[in-house]
Amino acid sequence: MANDTQMVKGILEGCILKIISKEELYGYKTVERLNQIGFDVNEATVYPILARLENKGHLKVEKRPSPLGPMRKYYFLTADGQVNLQEFHETWQRMMKMVNEVMEVNGHDNQK
Repeated sequence: MANDTQMVKGILEGCILKIISKEELYGYKTVERLNQIGFDVNEATVYPILARLENKGHLKVEKRPSPLGPMRKYYFLTADGQVNLQEFHETWQRMMKMVNEVMEVNGHDNQK
């Protein structure tokens, strides 16, 4: 589907919040986790989202030493981030139900 990229970008914020809610991560590790799950993303996609989530108050940052060079920014969910994650989850459940219903209806229509 040609619109995969736009659809994925809209979903990534919520997925990043969920991943970081499970474990504190730095930016590149977040990219790796998303790729392990099956998203095809890179730093140029994820870092602006992390910055936006931090600016919105959904993430807080703690700088820690890195064994490989400069300090790393580790991300943690804030209370606002938890609320946003819950809202994303509820919205995702509603959307998934509606899309699944449409796809089932279309599937039945195509069989006629």
